Amino acid sequence: MPTPSWLDHSLPYLTASVPALGGRIRSSPEDFCVEERPLYLPCGQGEHLYIRIKKRGLSTPDLLSRLSSQLHVKAKSIGVAGLKDAQAVTTQMLSVQGVTAETVAAVLTDDRLLSVEILGRHRNRLRKGHHAGNHFRLVVRDVREGSDALLQQLFDELVQRGVPNYFGPQRQGRSGTNFQLGAELLQDPARRNKMPRDKRIWFMNAYQSHVFNQIVAKRIESIDQVWLGDWAMKTDNGACFPVEQPEVEQPRADRFEISPTGPLFGSRAPWAAGVPGDIERAVIADMGTTPELLSQAGAECGFRGERRALRVRLNDLEWSLDGSVLTLSFWLPPGSYATSVLREVVKQES
Repeated sequence: MPTPSWLDHSLPYLTASVPALGGRIRSSPEDFCVEERPLYLPCGQGEHLYIRIKKRGLSTPDLLSRLSSQLHVKAKSIGVAGLKDAQAVTTQMLSVQGVTAETVAAVLTDDRLLSVEILGRHRNRLRKGHHAGNHFRLVVRDVREGSDALLQQLFDELVQRGVPNYFGPQRQGRSGTNFQLGAELLQDPARRNKMPRDKRIWFMNAYQSHVFNQIVAKRIESIDQVWLGDWAMKTDNGACFPVEQPEVEQPRADRFEISPTGPLFGSRAPWAAGVPGDIERAVIADMGTTPELLSQAGAECGFRGERRALRVRLNDLEWSLDGSVLTLSFWLPPGSYATSVLREVVKQES
């Protein structure tokens, strides 16, 4: 069976001890349902009208284009907290500036734009990352029958140790090579500066994601451990701090209060020290670059960078296997990919 393009099997699995169980994902949009969890609700006053959209087989950029046309507003007047897949049934909140509720209520729905719900007005535009995560209901077909015990072993490990926080292959485009152009732009400031800013940042972010994924891969066997020199992230608020006493901090990691992180390079993103720092520098050295060059490119492209957790918690997992049909339900924090869970089930045969 050919590997689905949205599952990157080039990276190591956390649950490598569990054999491949087969499986086919996204047989239809209904097999991949995503509901965005709002961080807040509109306050009731302001120039931005908040709405909730349910769509099927429609990407978020295509949705924005469609709403812009029907509402007679510029696309930049519409705010979203996150991008949602096209090959799915997804629900998300949007903000629209300068429209009436009556105008939005008249938006035409069909088999792709399923529903439009008016939530109320708010003073501020909805911005990227302003959501509390995504709830997923997923169906995997053609899973090996009778594999309940292996699935239990697999999910127990993911719940206990965390899901590898790989970026999904969506960032790398259909060819899977966006990061290569990002690497070329990194080495060629003149070419980089001639490119439109949005496009330049898109390819640089693809390279940023690729670097991070390689660091996760190098630490996959210790993804739940904090080491001297690490930058650890607090699960409850995303704050980072340097690890100076790993023997003190490890019990917090065991309770999932904190996690080790990797760099999303930029002008102000710190690099780890000690063994974690050696790993980060070795990864980027293999790519022919240095922390200094990455930080300089980040500054020139206008992004500061940050640290990103190497793992995320698999929240409220429920699953069942009916014959060869596996149904999953869980939620992940913002910026994490459900495909990082699915790829552990739908492994590529070695």
